[in-house]
Amino acid sequence: MEEGELRAAKQALERGEYARVVRCLDPLLERCPATSPTGATIRLLLATALMGQGRPELAADYCRELNRCPDPTLRAQARDLLQVLEAPALQRPREWSLTMPDLTQGRTLEEFRAEGRRSRRKPPPPPPPPVGETKAPVGFALLSLGLVLTLLLAALLSGCMEVRSDLRFAGPGRLQLEHQLISDSGAATPWQRRFAEALAAQGFAAKGGGGQQRLSTPLLPAQQVLDSLVASVRVAGDLSGRPLPAPQVRWRERNWLLGVRQSLGLEIDLRPLADLDRVKVSLTLEPLRAGAVRRSSPMAVVPRGRSLVWPLRVGESNRLELRCWRWSPLGLGSLLIPLVLAISLGLQRIRQRLGFGFPELPA
Repeated sequence: MEEGELRAAKQALERGEYARVVRCLDPLLERCPATSPTGATIRLLLATALMGQGRPELAADYCRELNRCPDPTLRAQARDLLQVLEAPALQRPREWSLTMPDLTQGRTLEEFRAEGRRSRRKPPPPPPPPVGETKAPVGFALLSLGLVLTLLLAALLSGCMEVRSDLRFAGPGRLQLEHQLISDSGAATPWQRRFAEALAAQGFAAKGGGGQQRLSTPLLPAQQVLDSLVASVRVAGDLSGRPLPAPQVRWRERNWLLGVRQSLGLEIDLRPLADLDRVKVSLTLEPLRAGAVRRSSPMAVVPRGRSLVWPLRVGESNRLELRCWRWSPLGLGSLLIPLVLAISLGLQRIRQRLGFGFPELPA
């Protein structure tokens, strides 16, 4: 019931029907406290609709309630909206306004008519000098078009998009890749929808909707998953209008029977996205320990439990090198069986030397 009303409220907000948003969400306030994710989303939508209705005081009250929200993303959105609502009103300079003259203090209608008759008796003005054929301002039109496209692209990608990629090491030679697309606005952006459709065509499974989506591959051979990572970066750059260089991936795995030695090198160049400074990109590798990192630049890897979070800096070339050892259950089992057999034979030999003979079944 709540999900249907939230979906209807978001659609009404996109169409500018603020009164309908308030009618849909007011009954949900008592059932959903501000500390829950659903309650926080309801109050953010209500604050936006009330701001559109010209009721900033009530909208600011809803934003202040979200200071207790445990979700840092929703709390940051409420804080940004509250700063906009509490911003002081700027005084408009007088020269920006058009003031109509006082017609009651001017000349009468008869005086204007007499002046018009006198002006009609004047000789016509001379023709303007020839200046040649007028040319269309092609250069200015191209410049304006480029500026409009740049602003539109910045509106689609900046300030409201976070991309989290998870690379899971499931075992020797097996990896899984997952992308999380998070929009601060709570609704999917056009770039986000096109990116999800492109990855779904490559075999990614999509989960979630709206401003939060998950796109994941099944458990696949390591090289196939790394190729999917390279393809994802290429698709993201093409859809943004800023083609990105193909990431450099170096993968090596050597099997020593008891375990495997794995090494991974990544180089992801995000310099073409230098002007999109509010886009956040990160790569999580799990399970891995901090000792596996050999190199990380320009941002350091952050340990988080059994995983490592590598934040990527937009506008720079990012490099990461890993080297780790993983025990093989099959190899350990193949070593344990002969060891147990040798111990059993040794104990049997000791028993024979003590004169107990071979073990017998009871009579």
